Parts: sequence; C-alpha cells; structure tokens
Amino acid sequence: MRFAMLLSVLFPAALALGCSGAGHQGHHDGAPCAHGDKSDHAKGCPHMAADGKCTRENCPHKGEDGTCKMHHGAKAGAASAAAAAPAIAIATIGSASGSQVRGSLKFVQDGDKLTITGQFEGLTPGQKHAMHVHEFGDCSGGDGKSAGGHYNPEGHAHGLPDQAQRHAGDLGNVDADAAGKAAYALTIDHASLFGTNALIGRGVIVHAKTDDGGQPTGNAGDRIGCGVIGVAAAPKP
Repeated sequence: MRFAMLLSVLFPAALALGCSGAGHQGHHDGAPCAHGDKSDHAKGCPHMAADGKCTRENCPHKGEDGTCKMHHGAKAGAASAAAAAPAIAIATIGSASGSQVRGSLKFVQDGDKLTITGQFEGLTPGQKHAMHVHEFGDCSGGDGKSAGGHYNPEGHAHGLPDQAQRHAGDLGNVDADAAGKAAYALTIDHASLFGTNALIGRGVIVHAKTDDGGQPTGNAGDRIGCGVIGVAAAPKP
C-alpha cells in the first residue's frame, strides 16, 4: 500500500495514463487495450477492419460513421486506398424457360453512382426485353422463379429508370437489334453494390416482354434469362 502511494506521488502522470506496455489500459474506459506494446501503434490500429471501420464498441477512436480515426500506419493507408477504389461486380446471364438468351452485366460502384453495362444475345429480334434485379441470387429453378420477386426494399411502386418512383431493382429494358443482340448501359444512384439497397448477391432476370411501366411489375412476361450478381476481381494495375 505504501509503495503504491509512493508511486502515485512520484509518477502521477504514468498512473493516470495507464499505458505501460503490453496489455495497457486507460483510454478504453478501463478495458484492456488491444494495442499491445506502444511500438504497435506505429503499425496502425488493430481495431480497424479492411474497410476502415472500427470493430471495437465504445472505442474513442471511432467516428460517427464508424470509421477508425487512428489514421496512422500501414493499416490506415491500406483502408483509405481500398475505400477510394471503385467496387466491381459481374452477373453472367444464362437461359431460362427454354430460351437461347445469354449475356453478361458489369456493375461498377464509384461513390454514390452505380454504372451497369452489358451485352446480350439470343433475344427476340427488334424487341425490348424487361430486365430487373430480383430478391434472390438463385437461378436453380430453370424458369427463373427461384429468384423471387423484384428487389424492392423501400416498398416503392414499380417504375422505369427515368421515373422518380421505382424499385431498387428496376433496370428498364434491353433493346435487341435485328440479330437479337443488345448492348445495355445505365447509371443509377438509388441502389448500390454494398450498403443501402445493396444489389450484390441478388438475381438479374431478363423477361420475354417489354417493361411498360405498369403495376405491379411492368407486365414483363416470362423469365427467359437469369444470373447472379457476384463480386468481381479488381482490375490489375
């Protein structure tokens, strides 16, 4: 007891800080600090995940958006670079309901903008075909019905991409040429790959008929193409 009192007189700052090497305490509401030895601070915060979010509750380094504010060391630099890079996903569309439809879609998330581009063949020549993101990434049913209904997490009325009211999964139409081939391009801001209204892991359905904007799903007919939106490899520098 006398020794402890002597330490409190001689080294008050050290006891108040509570940092004395591995397992030090003091700046996490008295809980053991996972930073380990002080030298570990140079390596970045061990609470910070790859996306820059702080994984420790009640951590004083965590900002309002959940991001770790210990911006030092290799981990912080890597997380910042990862957050700045666009996210990319791919959906390979295969035939459903006995059709010859094939194609692919590329999704590029850059900030709050999601750009979707694609190529198709095997469509009905000269016709527009509805295309939507559906609830489930499941094309096992053969007729596309295993993908569920339109992805509509906010409960909006159905609509075309240029309408204010639309489902998060409403992608409009694919316009086939005389050979049944089509190119597709659309940029949206009401859905994303990750986070709010996330499309990753869900299904893309191409329909037999044109989406006319009618309720509840555009009178689009049978499901003739199905694919799953999956994470794509980052492009090589």
